[in-house]
Amino acid sequence: AAAAAAEGVPATPREEPVRDDAAVETAEEAKEPAEADITELCRDMFSKMATYLTGELTATSEDYKLLENMNKLTSLKYLEMKDIAINISRNLKDLNQKYAGLQPYLDQINVIEEQVAALEQAAYKLDAYSKKLEAKYKKL
Repeated sequence: AAAAAAEGVPATPREEPVRDDAAVETAEEAKEPAEADITELCRDMFSKMATYLTGELTATSEDYKLLENMNKLTSLKYLEMKDIAINISRNLKDLNQKYAGLQPYLDQINVIEEQVAALEQAAYKLDAYSKKLEAKYKKL
């Protein structure tokens, strides 16, 4: 009997667990709604689920349309920037060619400027020499 009690088996077969009726709650029988109500609820659920999924798909579609428009605008901006860069490059080449064409004249201007500076120095020397001569002439 002790071994049976250790295994969780009651010592006597007639022994039943003690029931405390005050602690036991009575359950009410679950009643299924009428068949028409379930069908209507299912239709309502599927209708609302369809509305929800349609809204989600519409929002996603609108997001993709927005991204597409943004990509198109960005592409157009890059094309405009490309055209501007090509024009700048062309104008820069033209300016470099014009500068190369003017370079001989600029070199001549530099040579003339050096000659004018030398002539100016010679004029100062001549002026100083003439003043010395004048001073000597006045002494005589």
